[in-house]
Amino acid sequence: MAATRLIALHVNKGKSVAQCLADRTDYSQNAEKTNNGEFISSYECDPKIADEEFLLSKRQYQHITGRQQKNNVIAYQIRQSFKPGEITPEEANQVGYETAMRWTKGKHAFIVATHIDRAHIHNHIIYNSTTLDCTRKFKDFFLSGLAVQKLSDRICAEHGLSIIIPKPYRERKKRTVFPKKQSERDMLCAAIDQILSTKPKNFDEFMQQLIQMEYEVKNGKNLAFRKKGKARFIRLRSLGDEYSEDAVRAVISGKTLHKAKNTSKQIHTQRDFHLLIDIQAKMAEGKSVGYERWAKKYNRKEAARTVCLLKEKGVDSYEELTALTEKLSIRFNELSGNIKSAEKRMIEIGALKKHINNYAKTRSVYEDYRRAGYSKKFFEAHREEILLHKAAKEAFDQLGGKKIPSRKSLDEEFHQLLTEKKQAYAEYRQVKKEMQEYLIAKQTVEHILGIDRKKEEEKRQKEQEQQEQAHHR
Repeated sequence: MAATRLIALHVNKGKSVAQCLADRTDYSQNAEKTNNGEFISSYECDPKIADEEFLLSKRQYQHITGRQQKNNVIAYQIRQSFKPGEITPEEANQVGYETAMRWTKGKHAFIVATHIDRAHIHNHIIYNSTTLDCTRKFKDFFLSGLAVQKLSDRICAEHGLSIIIPKPYRERKKRTVFPKKQSERDMLCAAIDQILSTKPKNFDEFMQQLIQMEYEVKNGKNLAFRKKGKARFIRLRSLGDEYSEDAVRAVISGKTLHKAKNTSKQIHTQRDFHLLIDIQAKMAEGKSVGYERWAKKYNRKEAARTVCLLKEKGVDSYEELTALTEKLSIRFNELSGNIKSAEKRMIEIGALKKHINNYAKTRSVYEDYRRAGYSKKFFEAHREEILLHKAAKEAFDQLGGKKIPSRKSLDEEFHQLLTEKKQAYAEYRQVKKEMQEYLIAKQTVEHILGIDRKKEEEKRQKEQEQQEQAHHR
């Protein structure tokens, strides 16, 4: 599910076009919000200098057409917000890229920055109002925001994501009840719940995980914690009996079970398969008898779920399960390799198209530069254009004497790769899920039957070697 909004970006009062473009692109590419730039992609521009390339295209537009408008729109932004927990940052960036490409029809340069600093992952898509050939500008039309939303919903459906179903106006109700704002105490309780769910080995590990979640510790008569950047410390004992230091220690040691706040209001969903617990190893670490009882019950449940899965899939033997798991692993690796190969080629095509475009736009300037005898004064006056032209020539030299492909052929190849990648990615997600389920089921069966995986692998390798030797004879 993705909520979208189309925003026209104008020049702010007291600022130049260059300053406004830099402000918009710098915010969208904030390192803290994009995991140090990991979740940033672009089309026909370099994200690091996107504002300069946008500005250059506008100068070219004015030079070619001679037009200059009042209240000029310098760029457009699409905000695309996803449902919490439904999508990964990598896939969100991919969805944003496809949305921008299909919305602009490949005629406008754009950047896609995926922000992960909020509970809901969201994209900031900024595309140039000027076309790549610098002869036209994007024309915003009536109900364009609704058109963006429909396109986004279509792409989300293609990726197996939920979509927003609008209600008829007569069925809508005015909101009178609003969710309670989460306090600092609630956030600390949620952090403790999350850490205890991972079953830390001891209280020191519990404290270390809280520190990793940016909580400061105050040691004294009563333990207290404070979120980084907040004013006050919160004592554990003030959160209630379930969150006191003694209660937390008892949960970690296995003497009691932790009861989180508002557990009755939480929505329970089907959880993924998990590996069985090695009870003997855990007991050797000093776990209590209570923990042993809980672990045995947990293992029985996981074993029952595995049996149901195998019965549902019609897997009757361990050998059949092993063969199926290996088959899925091989297919997963093939799909992963195909997707990575397609992505690599798509990046190469995007870079080559950018250089072809820059070469065409800056060719006349570079010819003037040569006629000027490579004058330093001329170079300083047209530094951006000359550097872009040189970078394009270097990229063409790396083709090894091959003919420079046309933009049309590159566009066709790019869209072909994009279609193949989408088809492969749909199967990739399904195969990955099934492979993980079967791998866990296989390890569960091995645990139940007491099968030594190392011995089984050695036995399988010997059989393969014997078959190969017999084949060579």
